Amino acid sequence: MSVEVKVPAVGESISSGVVSVWHKKSGERVSAGDPLFTLETDKVSTEINAEEDGVLQTLVAEGAEVKIGDVVATIEKGDGAKTEKKAEAPEKKSDVQKPVPPKESAVLSPAARRIVTEEKLDPQEIRGSGKGGRVMKSDAIAAAENRAAPPKTAPPAEKAQDDHAEEPAAAAQPESGRFTRKKMSPLRRKIAAQLVMAQHTAAILTTFNECDMTAVQEMRAKSQDAFTKKNGLKLGFMSFFIKAAVEGLKAVPSINSRIEGEDFIQNNYYDIGVAVGTERGLVVPVVRDANKKTFAELERDIADFATKAREGKMKIEDLQGGGFTISNGGVYGSLLSTPILNPPQSGILGMHTIQKRPVAIKDEVAIRPMMYLALSYDHRAVDGKEAVTFLVTVKQCIEDPKKLPIDF
Repeated sequence: MSVEVKVPAVGESISSGVVSVWHKKSGERVSAGDPLFTLETDKVSTEINAEEDGVLQTLVAEGAEVKIGDVVATIEKGDGAKTEKKAEAPEKKSDVQKPVPPKESAVLSPAARRIVTEEKLDPQEIRGSGKGGRVMKSDAIAAAENRAAPPKTAPPAEKAQDDHAEEPAAAAQPESGRFTRKKMSPLRRKIAAQLVMAQHTAAILTTFNECDMTAVQEMRAKSQDAFTKKNGLKLGFMSFFIKAAVEGLKAVPSINSRIEGEDFIQNNYYDIGVAVGTERGLVVPVVRDANKKTFAELERDIADFATKAREGKMKIEDLQGGGFTISNGGVYGSLLSTPILNPPQSGILGMHTIQKRPVAIKDEVAIRPMMYLALSYDHRAVDGKEAVTFLVTVKQCIEDPKKLPIDF
């Protein structure tokens, strides 16, 4: 008896995803709870686990786009002895089974059928290596690669016949050598759509300032050992900026808002999104009630989100909500940028790299660790004076961290 493995619902408004990787191979025995494959959607990547013990038979290839409810594999209950014996039988007759061309009625495996459809191959021209000439995934991939391979270079004798005719051929390289085409991942498509929507629907304006990081660096260095010993994690700069952003939002409530149609919605909570870069793209998990959390709790939330993002274990609820966002391009060396809003929010704070620069301190030139700050905001909801007031508040809190509710 076999059990179907279907693509589960992983969140509201998510209708499809991509099977990014199979953690178990077809024909391999699995136990209930084992991760079978990773489903990558436009919001998160989720591991789908086996619900039964048995032998796995995959029906779709890695990279295939599937819809919620689609059957992507089956699990044959039992010890799988019959399946394994059938798989071993051909090897007893012959160590290497000779590929045979598929007959008109030959069957393509599900994975091969998908590749044939996507690559627009002629199945009659593919030599099947499976039982009875069945076209397997590897056969379809090989056929696609052979078709895309550049033509072989002519022998030297033929080249000598017409040297001038050879020049255009050398200049015209095959497409596969000049560029690589692949589908955007669901997450990248979602990011692209969100950024374009932000540009088209909001009146985005950016204001800049800079802050002296001397006081924060000194406080962090002085408290680092005790903080690490007490909490088991390091004290970073992000927790200072989250606390400073909360103070700025309290001073200028209009930035902690959003516009829906003709309605202006004022948030009375302080849920701060922290942009995290991953190999698959940018995600923005949300630190809930940042105004109520200690520095240690903030640093723990940030560390947990970073781990989840790297391992592809971010949950939908981690990304939902949020009234304001902080993006730290400085970790990549960015000196200055204009961050784009995270719809439907009305503000985003951009942090940048810390760089020692000469600045005027009490009419004297001093070398200080400086950071440029950028606030992008929706001018429909926030006036210029309010945006500048917010940024100055953040600057003052960073340059004099004693203004923050220090709890370490």
